[in-house]
Amino acid sequence: MAFEGLSDRLEAAFKKLRSKGALTESDVKEAMREVRMALLEADVNYKVAKDFTATVTERAIGSKVMESLTPSQMVIKIVNEELTSLMGGTKSRLNTANHPPTIVMMCGLQGSGKTTHSAKLALMLKNQGHRPLLVGCDVYRPAAIKQLQVVGEKAGVPVFELGQINPVEIAKQAVAFAKDHGNDYVFLDTAGRLHVDEELMTELKNIKSEVHPHEIMLVVDSMTGQDAVNVASSFNEALGIDGLLLTKMDGDTRGGAALSARAVTGKPIKFVGTGEKLGDLDVFHPDRMASRILGMGDMLSLIEKAEMELDEKKARELEQKLRKNKFDLNDLYDQLSQVRKMGSIKDMLKMLPGVGRKIDDVDIDERQFDRIQALILSMTPQERSKPDIINPSRKRRIAAGAGMQVEDVNKLLSQYRQMQKMFKQFNGKSSKKMMKRMRNMPGGMNGMNGMGGFNGFGM
Repeated sequence: MAFEGLSDRLEAAFKKLRSKGALTESDVKEAMREVRMALLEADVNYKVAKDFTATVTERAIGSKVMESLTPSQMVIKIVNEELTSLMGGTKSRLNTANHPPTIVMMCGLQGSGKTTHSAKLALMLKNQGHRPLLVGCDVYRPAAIKQLQVVGEKAGVPVFELGQINPVEIAKQAVAFAKDHGNDYVFLDTAGRLHVDEELMTELKNIKSEVHPHEIMLVVDSMTGQDAVNVASSFNEALGIDGLLLTKMDGDTRGGAALSARAVTGKPIKFVGTGEKLGDLDVFHPDRMASRILGMGDMLSLIEKAEMELDEKKARELEQKLRKNKFDLNDLYDQLSQVRKMGSIKDMLKMLPGVGRKIDDVDIDERQFDRIQALILSMTPQERSKPDIINPSRKRRIAAGAGMQVEDVNKLLSQYRQMQKMFKQFNGKSSKKMMKRMRNMPGGMNGMNGMGGFNGFGM
């Protein structure tokens, strides 16, 4: 995962600060030297790292910090604020047209992920109620248009293509098509090269001058480290980009591109690709990323993920069942299914404050979800709704049907009964107040809905 090495080094530097009751100027400077080394090892641009630590040092040796009761916490707070500022301060949105369609020109080097992430962005907007259109402007790479059609079909987004003709003409006709057919966003999937060259830039400039895109989005592979920053600088100088989309932020990248690209180009990081699925695209929040780098968690992103993936209607139904103490194995199956939609349990736990990298050393067998669901599916509808009728012979049949042992069935039933006992607390008068509070929490009942599912199984 991106920034893991940086997080470890920063944690080590701050640990030394926390061990001191009071900080001297030399303490701060020594800590900032370690921070600078951590940034350089994470592939952050040298000038960016130098300027960053100089700014933090200047703020940290101020009298207010030195006189603070908890100076180490004040230094960490300053680092958090400066990291947030370094990555843009606040989230940035796509530029939009006053009169649709909004034209987004996707550009970048070959292999950066333009085609896939064009579809990811289109799917994100489609889910928000928009009507995007994907346009195949890469007429050079073999099967590029076919790839766009495949990902477009998966996303449920139409694709406009005219074959191997002039990309400028394709872009022009695509915009006219979008106006005629009510598409409010047009994503131009342009050609890339293995390196920045004059021919590539000339074609992109011609498309820009013909259709006047409202957003020029540069797709950058974060795995390329310092080269990513050089590529961003070259495209920005030639085209005047509006924003960056960093791909492969879930991979084994040191993360320096994210910290450097905005500082070097002056352009905001607007989105980050976090996986291979079409839904694995996140809006970039500088403040949340800074908190995650410093091990402070990212509860807002976790809540947003829960709100997006979990079913509000099912949450309400679960609330009513909990009130009446009628939670059965069908409900448990539904809860596990919804939690699985949110992705890796470890990734979710890392968003919790104080957890961060510590969870990496914990052995979480995520296949346990599959085993539990297999056991439940091996039961009859009557057994799922009335688990108390499951006798030894039924247990043997259920275990055989799921390819597991009777002991696994016993464990599931035992854990289910423990959950039932836990949920009985919702039956009294005080439970109504508790339910009301939970609905008023960010994420509503969904927060309990998802977390309860795996807490009951020691996850």
